[in-house]
Amino acid sequence: MGAIFEAIDDKLARWIARQPMFFVATAPLAADGHVNVSPRGLDCLSVLDEHTVAWVDLTGSGAETIAHLRENGRICLMFASVDQQPRIVRLHGRGRVVLAGDELFDDVAARHPALIGPRAVIVVDVDRISDSCGWGVPRMQLVDDGERGIMGPWAEKKGPEGLARYRAQKNLESLDGLPALTLDEV
Repeated sequence: MGAIFEAIDDKLARWIARQPMFFVATAPLAADGHVNVSPRGLDCLSVLDEHTVAWVDLTGSGAETIAHLRENGRICLMFASVDQQPRIVRLHGRGRVVLAGDELFDDVAARHPALIGPRAVIVVDVDRISDSCGWGVPRMQLVDDGERGIMGPWAEKKGPEGLARYRAQKNLESLDGLPALTLDEV
């Protein structure tokens, strides 16, 4: 184990698609800034090609990933298998924020029609693909379909206007005061 791959081939893309959750790591440039690691799930990620992945970024209580990507673009995605076969895959690269109205936003969002209230699509141009053994990750089983059934109803109840108000309150800047979304983008 511990290989570096030239590209996300079909076999690796299928393995990524089977993972119910992944983690996103970003950081600001400032040495005293907060490093951020966020879990993602709900079948939001697509492999677009051998060096590009994207996910539907749903409205949330913070916007660290967006702020960090807009400042410096650095990002790492980590997938950890929790089934019988242990494996960790990391995708390092440069990320960018794509907003509603962009053709790429529409394409990625259409691949995940069950997701309600996306605020953006995050696109990662992957420049390093690696795996490791994952022997230290415990085996776990998902309950039912693995989804909590909270995020969609919450967004649906708020509606488009309520989501925009929420984003205006919670998503304009990072914990460190970096700009994330603008009022025109919420």
